Amino acid sequence: MERVRIGLIGCGNISSAYLTAARKFPILDIVALSDANPAAAEARALEFGLPARSVDTVLSDPSIEIILNLTVPKAHVEVGLKAIAAGKHVYSEKPLGVALAEARRLIDRAAARVLRVGCAPDTFLGGAQQTARQCVDEGLIGRLIGGAAFFMCPGHERWHPNPGFYYLAGGGPMLDMGPYYVTALVNLLGRVESVSGVATRTRPERVITSKPLAGTRIPVEVATHVTGTLLFASGAAVSMTMSFDVPRHKHAPIELYGETGSLIVPDPNYFGGRIEFADAAEDWREIETRHAYADGNYRILGVADMAHAIRGGRRHRASGALALHVLEVMEAFETSSDAGKSVAISTRPERPAPMPASLAVGELD
Repeated sequence: MERVRIGLIGCGNISSAYLTAARKFPILDIVALSDANPAAAEARALEFGLPARSVDTVLSDPSIEIILNLTVPKAHVEVGLKAIAAGKHVYSEKPLGVALAEARRLIDRAAARVLRVGCAPDTFLGGAQQTARQCVDEGLIGRLIGGAAFFMCPGHERWHPNPGFYYLAGGGPMLDMGPYYVTALVNLLGRVESVSGVATRTRPERVITSKPLAGTRIPVEVATHVTGTLLFASGAAVSMTMSFDVPRHKHAPIELYGETGSLIVPDPNYFGGRIEFADAAEDWREIETRHAYADGNYRILGVADMAHAIRGGRRHRASGALALHVLEVMEAFETSSDAGKSVAISTRPERPAPMPASLAVGELD
């Protein structure tokens, strides 16, 4: 199969994970790295033995088919629109945008040009999440009644070297970690019908305790504790909390409750993890992972799936439609909180196609 040529824009921390994982997928041909800060592109290019180019050069290269957009969240739509204008498919880091309205512009512009949009996270394609989905689809826990999803920590100022952007517009626990959880839940249960939420901001500023900025005070512009309920079109009701304000907790990342049993789904920030099942008569037992992509870093899997989809003429799984739905769901928590009532979700994405259990690493079809 002919390789797909890719130009990467945005050479920050996450680019290393993408470039390392790219070596596992023969279809991917990353031909250029670029960044608004040329020094960042040059450093990453030296590390991985790839050429550094200007952003404009990458966008204007007619041989490049996909722009891999790893810029900061506020720039995702701006860079994505430039890629579409240049006649290229675009795959973005999460979230698709920092507001639903701007993300819709990207999706609409791509549709008008008959170009594809893809978006992280792609961890729902990993072996653990796909095995959990297979358990649900095969009826292991019966008809879905509900579930719970939790990401809670004291805040990223404890470890990140420059955490200020997590607390500015476009940041916060929902836009930062919510994409993993909502995407995983849509993969498991299908689309969300409505959201009821409460969003609070615990403190107007935070103090960085990590180096090199320890002691620096940073303003907080976003909600830092967001909680509520997702009502799925299937009828399942899932409680969800995303927080930068919780010192410690003992919740599993995701639990699903069915009429005949319950399933513990591992952390959707990773491709693998432990899956457990129990019913009224039997205590928890581990479910063996049945799919590939569960034993390490595959954080370019969604791009590889898009590349195979382009060559094979099928739909890609980590799609723009899915990412737009996830963004609408996340934004609805604060909209619901402000309005004091539930918010209907208007987007209607198809549930992503499951990954075949017979795949080997490097394969997508």
